[in-house]
Amino acid sequence: MAAIAPYGSWDSPISVSMLTAARVTLGQLFTDGDRVLWTESRPQEAGRTAVVECDGYGDLRDLTPPGFDARTRVHEYGGGAVAVSGDRVIASSFTDQRVYRLDGDAPWPITPEPDIPAGDRYADFAIHGEVVIAVRERHRTAGEPKAAIVMFPVDGSDRPRKVVSGRDFYSTPRVSPDGDKLLWLEWDHPNMPWDGTELWVAALGPDGITEPEHVAGGPSESIFQPEWSPDGQLFYVSDRTGWWNLYRMQNGEPVDVYPAEAEFGWPQWQFGMRRYGFLPGGTITCVYDDTGHQHLAELRSHLTRVGLGRDAISPTIAVTGHTVWVIAGSGTRPMAVMRFDTTTGVASEVRASESRSVGREYTIRPHPIEFPTTGGATAHGFWYPPTNPNFTAPEGERPPLVVFSHGGPTSQTMGAFRLDIQFWTSRGFGVVDVNYRGSTGYGRTYRDALKGKWGILDTDDCVAAARYLADEGHVDPNRLAIRGGSAGGYTTLCALTFRDVFHAGASYFGVSDCALLAENTHKFESRYLDTLIGPYPEQEDLYAERSPLNAADQLMTPVILLQGLDDKVVPPEQAELMIAMLDKNQVPHAYVAFEGEGHGFRRARNIEHAAAAELSFYARVFGITPAGEIEPVPIRHEEYLDG
Repeated sequence: MAAIAPYGSWDSPISVSMLTAARVTLGQLFTDGDRVLWTESRPQEAGRTAVVECDGYGDLRDLTPPGFDARTRVHEYGGGAVAVSGDRVIASSFTDQRVYRLDGDAPWPITPEPDIPAGDRYADFAIHGEVVIAVRERHRTAGEPKAAIVMFPVDGSDRPRKVVSGRDFYSTPRVSPDGDKLLWLEWDHPNMPWDGTELWVAALGPDGITEPEHVAGGPSESIFQPEWSPDGQLFYVSDRTGWWNLYRMQNGEPVDVYPAEAEFGWPQWQFGMRRYGFLPGGTITCVYDDTGHQHLAELRSHLTRVGLGRDAISPTIAVTGHTVWVIAGSGTRPMAVMRFDTTTGVASEVRASESRSVGREYTIRPHPIEFPTTGGATAHGFWYPPTNPNFTAPEGERPPLVVFSHGGPTSQTMGAFRLDIQFWTSRGFGVVDVNYRGSTGYGRTYRDALKGKWGILDTDDCVAAARYLADEGHVDPNRLAIRGGSAGGYTTLCALTFRDVFHAGASYFGVSDCALLAENTHKFESRYLDTLIGPYPEQEDLYAERSPLNAADQLMTPVILLQGLDDKVVPPEQAELMIAMLDKNQVPHAYVAFEGEGHGFRRARNIEHAAAAELSFYARVFGITPAGEIEPVPIRHEEYLDG
């Protein structure tokens, strides 16, 4: 029989150490011919990213030696750090940001040592014969980093030289099958790539490009993943109709391959994202979003869903012959590298992100919910009720709720199995993971709703999710918490400062001062707030109004802040200024800072410490005694919790 115990105090098999033990984060897929590679971040190896290859027998081997971290810092978020062509494999090294060959006895650099350590950064490679074409971001001691598309020999015998330059940002250089043309994307401040990008095509020769032509896109049209088909046709994804649909250029004009109110694109936070590929015979394999779920499909004259058994699919897809490779999961299965044989219809799992299993009786499939929010709008999310077969709560008790607010904010949360969510639900907490207005997967209108309203509509929707679940009787209205990282940390601080709904919160590397973010963040996001809030410094008063730091006297809710001290996106100053105000106002709070961590924690001991600290903090605020050995986090002004 199940024991009776208060919500939040249940003993769980999902310990803090299990959050990182035998666990990796699967990154991107890379293929050429029959070769299949992918990247995986390993918390147990100080968070380094390894390159893994799967051979024809399903055996796996590392192509990177111990210690080699295959990551690029272009745009700080990286992506597209690896390329393969025949026997040649190249990758960026996180340590010095040079490009290395991985196909010898040991990695060897093929780009020169820059004048400034890690000053030249490379990403989004295309290997064309004996030449590599890539995006380069050049950092110098003063001024904004300069972006360009460069080319250099794959054997490292000459220095990179610029092929395309003059714009603020570039991505996706791709060479046509006959080698005669190069395509790429470019855009300028203040646009982000999901706001507006331009697709260009030029003739490609040994000395660079000629006859550049603007093919599609503009300031208010987002182009995603331009690609050459095997027979040389130009394809790309555009949101010109309000939905990211797939287009083909035909006689110089774009043709919508499959018009639909569905999203075939994805916000380009990283390089190297792919959501479609080409199968033999002209069939297109693709991934698309439909009301927050991802589907694998085949597209000819009509769209046919593939029975993958997974409805959470990362924006990375690859094709080898008749086989489609994806990284996918479901509500009860963690993300995994999967192989789908299009001739037999059989899908198989090649590499799971979790190698230690949790009994399904301890996990709960996410329930998609829609709920009313401000302005007569509808918002979306995934609801996870408490689940543990060994426990039941006392009659009449409702569980505490933790609202998850995702980062971005132009991003989305997926309904995949997540151990960090089951960590809470198996202890007796309810969780709601919110796709607030501004999230992707629901069309451009929903995505653009947050423009000029950041800190308002995202906060409204997280508040509405909590109230909806409380009103429906699912959670305790007096024990509501909110947490999030980066932009989600900002939403958390806004909710705690400007609303009177939540009783605790956790901000992971969150923004407290919008003006400080506009002045001090990295190039890629340095003008992001122009659209989310307004032009800066012209609307400096609006930035002040939206900053929790400037209204810290209103923040009386206990909060824990967690911060990486090497964060270049949201620098530690953002958390430290907030801590000073919380101290001044004697608000109960905790601060956990991590040396060597950037924007997002990668090292096992830090991930585990952060989870334990957050659980300890909520337990103290809500008067819960958590099961197991959870080290109490020090709370400043703790005496006021009992007042």
